[in-house]
Amino acid sequence: METAARTAPAAVIVAIDGPAGTGKSSTSKAVAVKLGLGYLDTGAQYRAITWWMVNNGIDVEDAIALADAAAKPVIVSGTDPAGPTVTVDGVDVSGPIRTQEVTSKVSAVSAVPEVRARITELQRSIATEAPRGIVVEGRDIGTTVLPDADVKIFLTASAEARAARRSGELKGKDAADLAATQAALAKRDAADSGRKTSPLAKADDAIEVDTTDLTLEQVIECVVTLVEEKRSA
Repeated sequence: METAARTAPAAVIVAIDGPAGTGKSSTSKAVAVKLGLGYLDTGAQYRAITWWMVNNGIDVEDAIALADAAAKPVIVSGTDPAGPTVTVDGVDVSGPIRTQEVTSKVSAVSAVPEVRARITELQRSIATEAPRGIVVEGRDIGTTVLPDADVKIFLTASAEARAARRSGELKGKDAADLAATQAALAKRDAADSGRKTSPLAKADDAIEVDTTDLTLEQVIECVVTLVEEKRSA
């Protein structure tokens, strides 16, 4: 058993941050699959609690009401990168949390300190209990949630590239033209970067990767290499 423990890859925590449309989710899931790690989409957790607030009639502009309700929903995140799941009070909300209604309200909900404290605690417990290690993606992972993460990556991309990618992800009635999508992203960036509690920011020791002119595979290989270098150090 001692020999196996010495030769097995060390568990590693990888934090991948950045604004929407930079390729965080696709990159994070693929890196987790390639390296045999767990995967956590922290944005899905904020979307899940936002979905619960909306469905329970909580005014998302009422910070006091949001704070009072923050501890009520039971949010469970699956960490299999091949099929990540998120449930609220036992209900699978993987689809409903991606609607434009939730997207338009998640910044307001996630800006409330009590909401962030609740979700941050959940994220830390999942990351520290991951037996093989985990890739955690979000906006404040390297700065606030997991400041001691083994590898910190901050993905960026031009506004045009991000809008094009995000428009391609939207379906049906939620699909929007590029100009509208770019405007929505700019509004979300301003809200996330400007909030008082855990704003979107690049950690001082994070490695910045500009994905504008890179293919998804190139971004994945870049991150995989960085993690493997850390593991072998």
